[in-house]
Amino acid sequence: MLKAVKFFAGAFLLALGVIAAQPSQAAEWKEHVLGDSDAPVTIIEYASLTCPHCASFHTEVLPEIKEKLIDTGKAKMIFRDYPLDGIALRAAAVAQCAGDDRYFGVLSMLFKSQLTWARSEDPIEGIKQVVRFGGMNGDAVDACLADEAMIDAIVASRMKGEQEYNVSSTPSFIIDGETIAGARDAEFFIDKVEDLID
Repeated sequence: MLKAVKFFAGAFLLALGVIAAQPSQAAEWKEHVLGDSDAPVTIIEYASLTCPHCASFHTEVLPEIKEKLIDTGKAKMIFRDYPLDGIALRAAAVAQCAGDDRYFGVLSMLFKSQLTWARSEDPIEGIKQVVRFGGMNGDAVDACLADEAMIDAIVASRMKGEQEYNVSSTPSFIIDGETIAGARDAEFFIDKVEDLID
């Protein structure tokens, strides 16, 4: 099974045009949780950093979900990368390399400025400009993008979403084992979580 995953990960990387480089001393991939890890309801989000609908969710809907569900301890959110292209894959790696304390801040900056960096002539340079405000310099970004293990782990996370939850588009959400494809408003999540808590 692991060989198959590595094969598909390699094929996906090849399709995205990601050229494997020598491993570096960049951060280790891990799953990031927003909110109390003991919250009664878990919302898993699968998103791509180049997906406009995902950016809209993060800038327009997530702040209300955070205020009414996450900050109150009713729910936690787990963000999982589902890169739709090579640029999204690289951006996801950079967010991972930002570290635990800065991860969600860098993620937010990348989503808020998506129209600027994702559509630029040099998206990697655009990413570098954005994450400078999160405390990452160009050398740190280059080291991160050269980390083959990090790239493989992000691809494996995407594949896990496909295999376990039938995720095929972004954004997609998993709430109480149910896969919900497509963006929703805050009220949808609030109602869903309240129903599960009652």
